[in-house]
Amino acid sequence: MVKSVVSPSLLSCDLANIATDASMMIEYGADWLHMDIMDGHFVPNLSFGPPVIGSLRKANKDAFLDCHLMVSEPAKWVAPMAKAGANIFTFHIESEMPEGGAQALIDSVKAAGMKVAIALKPDTPAEEVYPYADQLDMILVMTVVPGFSGQSFMGSVMPKVEAIREKYPDMDIQVDGGLSPKTVDAATAAGANVIVAASAIFGSDDRKGVITTLRSSVDKSLA
Repeated sequence: MVKSVVSPSLLSCDLANIATDASMMIEYGADWLHMDIMDGHFVPNLSFGPPVIGSLRKANKDAFLDCHLMVSEPAKWVAPMAKAGANIFTFHIESEMPEGGAQALIDSVKAAGMKVAIALKPDTPAEEVYPYADQLDMILVMTVVPGFSGQSFMGSVMPKVEAIREKYPDMDIQVDGGLSPKTVDAATAAGANVIVAASAIFGSDDRKGVITTLRSSVDKSLA
């Protein structure tokens, strides 16, 4: 049975005070902390890497660090991310796979002690993840083109979420990109239960209220 999970994206926090903002999110009711790992190749931007994850882990020992890797060669990041303290390692199926393919990468992530998830860009068919779904802890459906915060939510992706939910009723399905109190209902109605939000939370004067609203949308759809 899936449950509601709210995972604020720290890409939109005050980066000079990331540990403080992370603790605030947990205090306000967030379940996970979403960390966007960008290498400047798979996506144009650079963002967090293992040193930041490691520092955040030291400052927030019990936080669940939800790490989304937008990198060209995710296999090279498995050991550093595990050492840094990542809880879940989400890689893009569109990225370059090691010898042995996505299966080898899944196996290495699990062997390193992390949960594993696969992310799909908006244009990537749901079927790409099906061969591996029974081994995954989560599937991430991107609702924007990965790489930049502040994009508009792509409602056109919701049939993909619906298809995955119908096929895997007990799967954690995460959506990431443009999620806010105005757009979340479309995502949760389609079957998403893990909600990533960045600017909608950190740009609000009522961050706790936004987290509560996002969770309430999931809970309503699950009821």
